[in-house]
Amino acid sequence: MKLGMWIFMLVNNLLIPAVMIGIGCQYAAKPPQKINGLSGYRTKRSMKNQETWDFAQVYMGKVWRKAGWVLLPLTVLGQALTLFCPTIESMCMWSLAPTTVGVAALIATIFPVERALKKTFDRNGVRRQD
Repeated sequence: MKLGMWIFMLVNNLLIPAVMIGIGCQYAAKPPQKINGLSGYRTKRSMKNQETWDFAQVYMGKVWRKAGWVLLPLTVLGQALTLFCPTIESMCMWSLAPTTVGVAALIATIFPVERALKKTFDRNGVRRQD
């Protein structure tokens, strides 16, 4: 029973890096073409115009792909450590650590994308010439 629960938690925790890798590959190769409010990297800066939108989608794809591959072994390692928990309850509780790291990684990817947008475009969304 404990091993079954551990496998279930592992699969759930692997969803975050798997989605990051999958969407990252997709957006790096073929990002959403039109500015929209449903899919893609949507921030005020990325939605200024079509050029900022295109740049942000491809850049976010690259960041997510890299972050997903870094997060994948960390998630497996973090989940593997829960095998040593004495009870199913404690194993489930400690399985939240890889989930928390995954969510933090998702949020943290906003910063490099926004930094790249700020470096590449001015506040009006015009590409910098420097």
